[in-house]
Amino acid sequence: MALARLPENGLWVWSPVALSEELLREVQAIGTVKHIVSPNRLHHRFLREWALRWPNALIHAPPGLARKRPDLHFDVELSDQPNGPSVTDIIDQVVFSGSFALEEVVFFHRASRTAIIGDLIQRFPESAAKGWKGMVMRLAGLVGEHGSTPPDWRASFLRRARARVARDTVLGWNPERLLVAHGECVQAGATAVIAAALAWI
Repeated sequence: MALARLPENGLWVWSPVALSEELLREVQAIGTVKHIVSPNRLHHRFLREWALRWPNALIHAPPGLARKRPDLHFDVELSDQPNGPSVTDIIDQVVFSGSFALEEVVFFHRASRTAIIGDLIQRFPESAAKGWKGMVMRLAGLVGEHGSTPPDWRASFLRRARARVARDTVLGWNPERLLVAHGECVQAGATAVIAAALAWI
């Protein structure tokens, strides 16, 4: 999960996790949740509890999630453009299209120069790659500093031209940092890391 500060004490919440009492107190100490965002249709498990806690927040759905979760009301379907003036000047976004299996929205927090990526780049630490599961992760190229996209997801990008446009947009942001949902983040030189991880496109 990641949080970004917005004007007027608002918060943008990306890929929310389970809302424990401790986490609730920490979030409330920072501000009021205004936007709740899922980066792809796999990261949706805890949207409902966040939406119930902050009923005035806008819920953002990536392509395909509204059909998967008809029980939830989504205010915004994510595209290549941020929704609302409170977000537009702070966070950029782009949709990685061209896959028949899964599309993901990648974000860029301007002030910290941080690219925010859900599943498109996975960089599990060496310590997590143990046993047969670890061997599979290594063979899939998902371990360590050279982590990348799961091979089955790569194969589903039958039309890569649109994905290349999205990748070039991300590289054009020239991010210094990389935040990922799965694995080790990057504190410096993130543009080169992203370029290498997405070279398959």
